[in-house]
Amino acid sequence: MELALGQSVAKAGPAPIMDTNTAKFEVDVIQASMQIPVIVDFWAPWCGPCKQLAPALEKAVTAQRGKVRLAKVNIDENPDLAQALRIQSIPTVYAFFQGRPVDAFQGALPDSQVKQFVDRLAQQGGGDDGIAAVLEQANESLDAGDTENAIALYRAILGEEPETPAAFLGLVRALLAEDNMAEAKSVLAQVPAAIAGHADIAAAKAAIDLADQASHAGPIGPLSEAVARDPADHRARIDLATALYATGQRQEAIDHLLDSIKRDRAWNEQEARKQLVKYFEAQGPLDPLTVGGRRRLSSILFS
Repeated sequence: MELALGQSVAKAGPAPIMDTNTAKFEVDVIQASMQIPVIVDFWAPWCGPCKQLAPALEKAVTAQRGKVRLAKVNIDENPDLAQALRIQSIPTVYAFFQGRPVDAFQGALPDSQVKQFVDRLAQQGGGDDGIAAVLEQANESLDAGDTENAIALYRAILGEEPETPAAFLGLVRALLAEDNMAEAKSVLAQVPAAIAGHADIAAAKAAIDLADQASHAGPIGPLSEAVARDPADHRARIDLATALYATGQRQEAIDHLLDSIKRDRAWNEQEARKQLVKYFEAQGPLDPLTVGGRRRLSSILFS
């Protein structure tokens, strides 16, 4: 396979390390992670901790000899990509496998912790019999509507590897698909402290919050009529967004929240913006609706 431009790898077989950007991210990271795990290091030339982290990260990745790939993103040159992935401080490191984020950390960790992070990721992508393969099977079952099999697989993963954020997220989503709110909340309460701050856990919490809101959402018809009568009726518009999201009309729900923010971003302590952020968390940072919605939100907030 031909290496991407800017990729450097020795003939002896160390893991590839490359620079990537917004235009190449889909190929260098998302598509590549379908084969092997890809670590993404978000950095900037002026960032001291980034310079401290980089050698340890590159050394740990190289030691895996092709089991893991490292892609480096200069946020000064790729602000849209950093915004889409909610990079709020650097260095921030994301790990991708099977096309989605599976782990992350912020700050310049000690070399030993960096090595543990990379080693754990290499093991996750270590073969058809590994956790990653079972996780992929569980995700496919959930997507196909086979929630019973998905739940069994997610529970099996957590029985073997209780610190697997993606399995917690998948299990919560599967339980919500079966309208089992109580069990979904019980699962979330069992998340180990070590992964409590992971993006997948935030997404699971947001999914539960949104499902809870959906159970109290009003009928779409009357709410639509109320918004048509008075476009500045923020209560009706936000409630309409909740009802629409509950029925799978995500784009329409996002549109209404953005309209509310555009009209009065401070209304009811920025309720529309907070609700929109919850949508983004539940959908994940790479969902096209999240990426587009964040871009439109930034345009409104900074115009």
